[in-house]
Amino acid sequence: MKRYVIIGNGIAAAGCIEGIRSVDGSGEITVISEEKHGVYCRPLISYYLEGKTDLERIRYRNADFYERMSCRVLYGRKAVRIRHDRHEAELDDGSAVGYDAVCLATGAAPFVPEYEGLDTVPRRFTFTSLDDALALEKAVGPSSRVLILGAGLIGLKCAEGLSGRAGEVTVCNRSPRILSSILDEESADTVRRHMEKNGIRFMLGETVSRFEKDRAVMSGGDTVGFDVLVTALGVRPEISLLEGTGAQTGRGALTDARMETSAAGVYAAGDCTESEDVSSGRKRVMAILPNAYMQGHAAGVNMAGGSEVFEKALPMNSMGLFGLHVMTAGSYEGETYTEKTEESFKRLFISDGLLKGFIIIGGCERAGIYTAMIREKTPIASVDFEMLKKTASTAAYPPQMRRKMFGGVV
Repeated sequence: MKRYVIIGNGIAAAGCIEGIRSVDGSGEITVISEEKHGVYCRPLISYYLEGKTDLERIRYRNADFYERMSCRVLYGRKAVRIRHDRHEAELDDGSAVGYDAVCLATGAAPFVPEYEGLDTVPRRFTFTSLDDALALEKAVGPSSRVLILGAGLIGLKCAEGLSGRAGEVTVCNRSPRILSSILDEESADTVRRHMEKNGIRFMLGETVSRFEKDRAVMSGGDTVGFDVLVTALGVRPEISLLEGTGAQTGRGALTDARMETSAAGVYAAGDCTESEDVSSGRKRVMAILPNAYMQGHAAGVNMAGGSEVFEKALPMNSMGLFGLHVMTAGSYEGETYTEKTEESFKRLFISDGLLKGFIIIGGCERAGIYTAMIREKTPIASVDFEMLKKTASTAAYPPQMRRKMFGGVV
């Protein structure tokens, strides 16, 4: 009987479990879960804070998932080392779990810089896990002043989640614009204005010089009082367990299309990995839910002796902020086509006869058509791109392409 170990218990781990079971119905699967929760959908933790969902609906799989998949889950246990020469994962209690194949599905850990006086702040939190959301739920009340450091995806979703729970929410960001990793200046301004209308206060182009218990002294000399501090300054792939295994790493774990690292029998999936961005051809970390599941599934199938590859990875983000939907994909290079109003924005990026990327704010219906064009590298000369620029519609595809895409007679 083959032994499988999965380190981590998020979306990539769920995909890995299901991938293994699609090939091997009887092998022994052990999941090492540092968190004490079953697999849940991390993007929903802000909606939990808002009261728009609950702990049952936040689950990614039903409560009987592990039982149905015949998995052993070690909750509240942390893997501290992979001893690949012994084919063992060593745990924080000194025990070890043997394996024939192991998958690293550890995700990414919050990055918290060293600030003078940070250790004097009594109520400070990160916002990447359900435990973080549960802790903030207890800490924040109607009169609380919340200061969030970071105006990326995590920081803004935290701001939205806390806006109806706290008395005041201020977001501080070193960059002069919000969502600087996925939006350009014009599109960022559209989202910022919308959030300000919904009560979020921004301090952009500002950094914290030091903390003094319940206030932050900014680099420009201003001070900001707060009751609760949230650091949302980004995450880093958690790949420390690969040290000593022989697996190659960059910013994240490096794998082949089968999700196997350069150490035979050691696989990796999810936010701890780097993949080739099909829109640019460059390797990068693409920490998004669909990629995590597909990577995990491919890893599981191959761990069990099957054959599956994960290719055509694409950076994508889709999020709602106070009812305004924001969707981005691909890389931002080449010529642009832009449409904008006070509350909506669309920018398409075209290079080498291909759609390379897009930014859409509001009016995101059928944006998946743009995503498919980028992923499949569909030449814009092969479609009615003038129509597609205005409206994402399959009507812009010639009949033979639609038959190939959807089957049947068109």
